[in-house]
Amino acid sequence: MPSVASMLPALDTPRLLLRQRKLDDLEACLAMDRDPEVTRYIAGPWHDPVAHRQFVEHRIVRAYPPGLGYWSIREASAPDRFLGWVLLIPDHGAGPEVEIGWRLVRDAWGRGIASEAAQALVRHAFDTVRLPRVVADIQAANTASLRIAQKLGMRFVGHVDSDGAPYDRYRLERDDLRAG
Repeated sequence: MPSVASMLPALDTPRLLLRQRKLDDLEACLAMDRDPEVTRYIAGPWHDPVAHRQFVEHRIVRAYPPGLGYWSIREASAPDRFLGWVLLIPDHGAGPEVEIGWRLVRDAWGRGIASEAAQALVRHAFDTVRLPRVVADIQAANTASLRIAQKLGMRFVGHVDSDGAPYDRYRLERDDLRAG
């Protein structure tokens, strides 16, 4: 199996430890995705155990451009407990846009964890990687993710079809943060 091409920086916040996702996180990621409420608004191979494992393994070990990839989220007060992940990856695997995303285990919902982790990724995207913008595709019924996008300052820019499902596209420009 190929190894991860480059190391991602730790992106810690006062409450959270964000570390590059590794194969050690695979079983926790698979368990999270098996919760139908967690993947309710996301197209993916969640119901096929073999395809699901291959999909997540590939996302962990594949090479991403410098500064991009997945970070596992853990609480600083419980560093052995997997809470979910955040991502900054080429949109649809190829770009040119870069997608920001988040997924948490259900018992971590409603505590501001996804917003706090995503905010750390926004700073990394704009200050370190020097991206001009990030995008997120969110189903309109996914009100929790929509709130996170709004907290980040993302704006609705249109509709897209991704993996055969309709999503609303949100975008945050680096210049939006400077103006605010």
